[in-house]
Amino acid sequence: MPSVSIIVPVYNAEKTISRCINSILSQSYKDFELLLLDDGSEDSSGQICDEFAQMDMRIQVLHKENSGVSDTRNQGIAMAGGEYLQFVDSDDWVTPDATEFFMRTMTDNACDMVIADFYRVIGDRVAQKGDIEKDGIMDVTSYAASMMQRPANFYYGVLWNKFYKKSIIEEYGIKMDTAVSWCEDFMFNMEYVRHIDAVYALKFPLYYYVKTKDSLVSQGFSMKKTIQMKRTVFACYNHFYREVLGEEDYERRRGQVYRFLFDAANDGNVSPISLPGSCRLGDERTNISEGVRDGEGILFNLYREQKMLEKLFHIVAIRNDLTTVEVKILYYLSQPHDKCTKKDMAGVLGISGRQLSGSIQRLLTKDLISEREKQRDRAIRGIKDKRQENGKNENVKEYAVAQEAENILSEIEFVLCDLEQIQYEGFSQEEIELYEKLDEMRRKNTKKALII
Repeated sequence: MPSVSIIVPVYNAEKTISRCINSILSQSYKDFELLLLDDGSEDSSGQICDEFAQMDMRIQVLHKENSGVSDTRNQGIAMAGGEYLQFVDSDDWVTPDATEFFMRTMTDNACDMVIADFYRVIGDRVAQKGDIEKDGIMDVTSYAASMMQRPANFYYGVLWNKFYKKSIIEEYGIKMDTAVSWCEDFMFNMEYVRHIDAVYALKFPLYYYVKTKDSLVSQGFSMKKTIQMKRTVFACYNHFYREVLGEEDYERRRGQVYRFLFDAANDGNVSPISLPGSCRLGDERTNISEGVRDGEGILFNLYREQKMLEKLFHIVAIRNDLTTVEVKILYYLSQPHDKCTKKDMAGVLGISGRQLSGSIQRLLTKDLISEREKQRDRAIRGIKDKRQENGKNENVKEYAVAQEAENILSEIEFVLCDLEQIQYEGFSQEEIELYEKLDEMRRKNTKKALII
């Protein structure tokens, strides 16, 4: 059986389902099954799903009478053969490394759930969204405390930015509540979290969310039905905190718990007007065109390697609230580079002097690098000027990586190991050793040729 089951409920999604499925089939992690659950679609969605299933054996399609998204997801969970569950909505899509990141984070950290940032898409604009600022593992109490600050946030409420263990869902009989059409995802998540020990907050976006959720009023629910559903959800929320916090702590923080009623007053509506911190869709990640990807020659090869490195550094940057340039500077400073000037640094990093100066100042402000003055004897370099004749030395600024940045450097080394795995895929150990020996000879020859 596959390691991961990816569950996609489908209802009248003929305009978006192909994009959704293609994003899943393009995952770097391949050991998954894709469950496409056609919930009585009245358009060509079911036919599109069948066509994809004929092309890829990992796809299973279920055609069923319309029963709503909650019941459909429950049927998907029952069908799933994977050890882990991932959910995707049919009008959204996932990043190419989503399943790989979920899987690696879950297994490497021995946690029970992974929650990740996501991209919010409106038209041709996209912005990263999340709530937990610190990337790392936390216990359930810490997770619940974070959720208490913004309980009605999609980040906590939805299924699609999370990764689950099927064994926990099966052991405790966790299901979507089909009687509720508002915050049903949130109720599922709270029930799941009640039975786990550790959550990993991954500060890296893995999902593109484009659907604007409808309010309860626009869905045609009566006022009585709306109030009833809100009471049901709040009762679940209230019970969750009584159990997680304990009675004494719950009483002390009851006011914060009741904040949910105010935060949920807008019924989950998302403004279609404002998207602060956005960029143009396509600029949020390091990408290259198909022509550049398939181009031949040394220039194309060097450019692709540079972009691959930038992509991996970008992962570290997002997780640590840095820019890619700042991560590159940290890595540069951690490597041997005797007598390199700031001009050299800018050239090696492929950035302008202005970019370098601005990034250095930001790293100094964040206490990730330190600065010191070094006395460098200009006479040793054979430079004759008035200051040398007076026996004076030149003051040169040097930068070093601070202790606070050690974790970031560890992350960089981790993604560089990923780069090696990508580049050496299909190599035997003997071939890797031979390649490294020959490449070292090639680098030495290049150094010799550059000596003036």
